[in-house]
Amino acid sequence: MAGLVFNYLSARTITRKLLNFIIMAEVHYMTQDGLDKLKKDLADSLAQRPVISAAIAEAREKGDLSENAEYDAARDAQALLEVKIANLKNLVANAKVLDESAIGTDRVQMLNKVKVENMSMNKVMEFTIVGETEADFAHGKLASTTPIAKALLGHSKGEIVEAKVPSGVMKFKILDITL
Repeated sequence: MAGLVFNYLSARTITRKLLNFIIMAEVHYMTQDGLDKLKKDLADSLAQRPVISAAIAEAREKGDLSENAEYDAARDAQALLEVKIANLKNLVANAKVLDESAIGTDRVQMLNKVKVENMSMNKVMEFTIVGETEADFAHGKLASTTPIAKALLGHSKGEIVEAKVPSGVMKFKILDITL
């Protein structure tokens, strides 16, 4: 029984600390599509609560909880789900949808498609600068919080910018800015 109490208290303490860490009032910039995807993910996650509660109840009926791996697994799943829900609620509550009609192409800003030349590799790359929740480098979507995007933001076509990345400093020439 002592092991169960320790595991339960540890899971509760860890969950509470994670929730406090995650819930920070910072603005999350995104498109309307990005916000809609987050809301759908939140609704799907909320729909999982009864499923996990039922799994906990079923595992509890199987007897001794101190040696019940199903119960422990269900409680862990519940803790992870609650952290995910708290994170999604935070993202939705602090979301700022960018007005795509107000985006210009004179300077690099969020939602711009930017064509750059990596000066050290002589390689041309193109990506769209998006909010962190919508980033997908494989599909050409670069988070605005990355060192490269931070270096590009606010600069114009033809400028050469330096991005401080973990491997050193990279130079990029901005070739084009489009929507």
